[in-house]
Amino acid sequence: MHATIQIERKAAAAWVWLNRPEVRNAFNDVMIGELTETLLTLGEDPSVKVLVLAGRGPTFCAGADLNWMKRMAQYTYEENRLDAENLARMLKALYHFPKPTIARISGHAYAGGMGLVSACDIAVASNETQFCLSEVKLGLIPATIGPYVVTAMGARAARRYMLSAERFGAVDAYRLGLVHEVVNAEDLDEMVMTFIHYFKQGGSCAHRETKSLIELIDQSDLDQALIDETAVRIARVRASDEGKEGIGSFLEKRKPKWMAEDKN
Repeated sequence: MHATIQIERKAAAAWVWLNRPEVRNAFNDVMIGELTETLLTLGEDPSVKVLVLAGRGPTFCAGADLNWMKRMAQYTYEENRLDAENLARMLKALYHFPKPTIARISGHAYAGGMGLVSACDIAVASNETQFCLSEVKLGLIPATIGPYVVTAMGARAARRYMLSAERFGAVDAYRLGLVHEVVNAEDLDEMVMTFIHYFKQGGSCAHRETKSLIELIDQSDLDQALIDETAVRIARVRASDEGKEGIGSFLEKRKPKWMAEDKN
């Protein structure tokens, strides 16, 4: 039993709900710890093909909890560093989750909430959602979430919204590439289920390898070392049991085992 999150299983997906609607799902040290543990556990669960991150109530995540921030204001430098490292560890676990991840966003995604959105592979927002990187208004900086936000929206857009701390809507988030789809609130779950359907057709090992490949390419120069590494990786995957099953099922015009065995 968790104090700040709920886990729901459906359609071969694990739906992880931020469950503090009374404070707009603002996170604190307890939620960070529970999310980290849950991500590491679900990442190793073969029955989970997709992870959905969502918020109970009308708001996805309003950022950091005020009571937690009050405590942080009294922390020493070392305590602040350790606290920030815990948040960084959780975001890293989400970003490197070995299966496809979907952020289901409604209401608001502010500050750290935008970090959660940016660390997911896919982001789907309702059309009334508001986003904000509000840290500078508090004399702070979006440091821990920064690598994920800049990767998701680009450095040029990040300069504007990190420095101005202005709010922007779902349509602008879509234009910037922060979110992939914008729908009416009542259609949010249907869009999430559409992506789950897509992801269920892929092999779990292929998903993990593809996420790793994207990160490698994004961080590398297009040189001979990268070309050689891509050849090594496709050779390894082709020779794997999953790769052989995928190619065999295609040639034999049947579903691969990972789809044939799926009853959801």
